[in-house]
Amino acid sequence: MRVEKCYFCSSPLWPGHGIQFVRNDCKIFKFCRSKCHKNFKRKKNPRKAKWTKAFRKANNKDLAVDPSFEFEQRRNVPLKYNRESWQKTIETMQKIDEIRRRREARHIMNRLKKGTEIEREQDVKDVERNMALIRSPAAGLLEQRALEEKVVEHMEDSEAESMEAEDE
Repeated sequence: MRVEKCYFCSSPLWPGHGIQFVRNDCKIFKFCRSKCHKNFKRKKNPRKAKWTKAFRKANNKDLAVDPSFEFEQRRNVPLKYNRESWQKTIETMQKIDEIRRRREARHIMNRLKKGTEIEREQDVKDVERNMALIRSPAAGLLEQRALEEKVVEHMEDSEAESMEAEDE
């Protein structure tokens, strides 16, 4: 059983599913659904359709260069059945999938870091701009009273000094 890839969107195409289109030069195109087939017939570019893997790779939404993708290449070399080789193949496929998932998760986290940094900067700017909304009015009154007390103390000190200067 071979799982093919859709020619337009690169999604998995299971046996017995999808649409097959054969061009006059005998090139075979397989599509997962009528949406992909219609877009192909309209000569749409998959790199411009936002829902395709080609778009995601072209716009750095998904990993584009990863050595684990080489294992996914199609190989048409017949091998004699060997139980051990099949077991090893399945184990390595699982390892490769695990490695790919980790790399994709790291790629996504690196892309999200930029957004979180921008959000933090924006939050800091919003706080600085709207500080009056955040600070309670009572805090402003307390600061104002403290300033008034300092002014009064300063005036009393200056009056006391002037009285002393007059006494001398």
